[in-house]
Amino acid sequence: QVQLVESGGGLVQPGGSLRLSCAASGMILPIYTMGWYRQAPGKQREKVAEVSTVRSTNYADSVKGRFTISRDNAKNTVYLQMNNLKPEDTAVYYCNKVPPGIRDSWGQGTQVIVSS
Repeated sequence: QVQLVESGGGLVQPGGSLRLSCAASGMILPIYTMGWYRQAPGKQREKVAEVSTVRSTNYADSVKGRFTISRDNAKNTVYLQMNNLKPEDTAVYYCNKVPPGIRDSWGQGTQVIVSS
């Protein structure tokens, strides 16, 4: 059974940084492109970053230059370094495959709040 556990969120002031982690179990992480997604209140979930099996990366325009996605296959973990955070980055952040399969479940996510 696949389990994704996100952590590292919190309350941070604008301009601050956070590093999110996603620990995966029950799946062979290295064979999947993985992504970070976020869902703000009243909005649809959106993908903000992805890292391929060969570590090529892609980012949404809204986070490009501020967020960095990485993976440690030995630890079955995906990371999201978030710098220069803005209030509009406030959301619950999730990780999952790219694209997530119909049967793929989502973790509980980790809440990021950017506010002064």
